[in-house]
Amino acid sequence: MAIEANSPPDARGIFRTTQWSIVLNAGANDSLVAAAALEQLCQRYWYPLYACVRHSGYSHDDAADLTQSFFARVVQKKTFAGVEPGVARFRSFLLTALKHFMINEWQSANRLKRGGGRQILSLDEKADDLYRAEPSHNSTPDKLFEKRWALSVVETALAKLRIEFVVSEKPALFDVLKPTLSGEKLERGYAEIAAEFGLSESAIKVAVHRMRKRFGEILRAEVVETIRDPAEVDDEVRHLIRALSN
Repeated sequence: MAIEANSPPDARGIFRTTQWSIVLNAGANDSLVAAAALEQLCQRYWYPLYACVRHSGYSHDDAADLTQSFFARVVQKKTFAGVEPGVARFRSFLLTALKHFMINEWQSANRLKRGGGRQILSLDEKADDLYRAEPSHNSTPDKLFEKRWALSVVETALAKLRIEFVVSEKPALFDVLKPTLSGEKLERGYAEIAAEFGLSESAIKVAVHRMRKRFGEILRAEVVETIRDPAEVDDEVRHLIRALSN
């Protein structure tokens, strides 16, 4: 993944809904606000947590039930109420909360069976397929969580970058040039791509440069909202890169 660890942070402040603000909303007294925030957390982090549980020795059914129960317990106990932003790196905070639940609460918790009770988010079928495709060399649950966490951050950044191309009415060009963001070689040369889109070859080269730069900015904006001190962003980006390579 071609990520520039020392890219300047995005100063435009486009993405104001941060991971920590979502956490605070998930602990809100307003049930509608809390439910919407929790759903956002589930959409982004359900699978990394599931993969961690599954790699701890649980079957697919038990891991899915446990992950659902974790989020259900978060709602019931208002786990995120009173949490202060920046108390830890968000990935560490979430993983620690899961482990605490597994060790101290899972044995006595009533599992949230699929089809019974309120489901937070149903990802069971996808989760099993994704897990079976995981490389076997992810030797520990924590390492697998870290990798899937990193992928979720990258995928979120890519989705936001694509939205910008949709706004500029160039989503097709984004899809063609997207492999360059991970350092892959394009199937076609710049000249051929330029001809297809009615652009000059130099314009394609500029587009690739801007895409890579903007991707780095968006990614850093995502990362900086998960850490205690913005000065730690370079270290966290490097950690993310290492996690992706594991």
